[in-house]
Amino acid sequence: MVTMTSPRSRRVSQRVGAIAESATLKVDAKAKALKAEGRPVIGFGAGEPDFPTPDYIVEAAVEACRDPRNHRYTPAGGLPELKRAIVAKTARDSGLVVEPAQVLVTNGGKQAIYEAFAAMLDPGDEVIVPAPYWTTYPEAIQLAGGVPVEVLADETQDYKVSVEQLEAARTERTKVLLFVSPSNPTGSVYSADEIRAIGAWVEANDLWVLTDEIYEHLVYDDLETGSLPVLCPELADHTVVVNGVAKTYAMTGWRVGWVIGPKDIVKAATNLQSHATSNVANVSQRAALAALEGDLTAVDAMKVAFDRRRRTIVSMLNEIDGVYCPTPGGAFYVYPSVKGLLGKEYDGQVLATSAELSEYILDKAEVAIVPGEAFGSPGYLRLSYALGDDDIVEGITRLQKLFA
Repeated sequence: MVTMTSPRSRRVSQRVGAIAESATLKVDAKAKALKAEGRPVIGFGAGEPDFPTPDYIVEAAVEACRDPRNHRYTPAGGLPELKRAIVAKTARDSGLVVEPAQVLVTNGGKQAIYEAFAAMLDPGDEVIVPAPYWTTYPEAIQLAGGVPVEVLADETQDYKVSVEQLEAARTERTKVLLFVSPSNPTGSVYSADEIRAIGAWVEANDLWVLTDEIYEHLVYDDLETGSLPVLCPELADHTVVVNGVAKTYAMTGWRVGWVIGPKDIVKAATNLQSHATSNVANVSQRAALAALEGDLTAVDAMKVAFDRRRRTIVSMLNEIDGVYCPTPGGAFYVYPSVKGLLGKEYDGQVLATSAELSEYILDKAEVAIVPGEAFGSPGYLRLSYALGDDDIVEGITRLQKLFA
């Protein structure tokens, strides 16, 4: 006898049911909940600058609220003046020259990533994803019908994949390479020569690239790097760039990102957005316009603070026996190996994984950290140093005492 399953009994679709909750946001939410209970939790989970959005940007938003133009629908692809500002900013900061028709303004970087993949991928198309990776990338690829193919680089490679590794992962179904520099979660930065070598491999194999440049302004130690479509101009017609104001201008909550790419890809993604969300909130778009048209004084000041914190957290983590923390070249994350802490007994329990280790740290030291399992790389922890200097010192001091 065949038992038929009613469609109504499948309460959540398989497509959406397969999506995992954002691990970074989960850890951040847990830390905030514990703080609300009065516990002195220090959260290294979310990649969110602790600085307020610069005043001139906030004032632009206040004025935008009063302007009736912003109380109405605007073009789904973005305010024309903001798209022009993105074009000018892109030429100024990376040297990439594009037209407004190549720009789509999105509700943050996450929507930009999903819509770009949705416009590029057909079911079964493979995307090579260097690991450790930001948690959203594989989920966005799968939601768009693609198949993420992970390529792991460890600390001995400064978490940067080689051309040889990429070639080993390539199949006849490979369509896109995901490229991220500076990296979340590791902070690694590919040099200009490394980018050119990867670009040559992409061109030789007739692939596409999605490059996430959200941390472009946070590169330290005068490292020589650059934007992939600028260093590899032959790839310009097969490259999609994702960016936004969140990290650069301390505007994570304003939700403004963008896609830059060939006109046909951008048009397709714009059509998708016209049905998914329509336009990004106009007040946020006006704030982003002010950010991009202003100078980089506030941005540079934040970078100085991040650089100072980077040096502090790396030095303090490397004082813990069993921890090895490479010095990141960009972004505001460190990604230490904690393999030397695993397999040992603490308070009567053996911690076998970095996930178990992070739970133990939260319970015993009241420090919230995201384990490497979330980034496709067990045996590591990701800590954001986009929080106050005093909190960094206090948080890492607790770890030093816990594992002394």
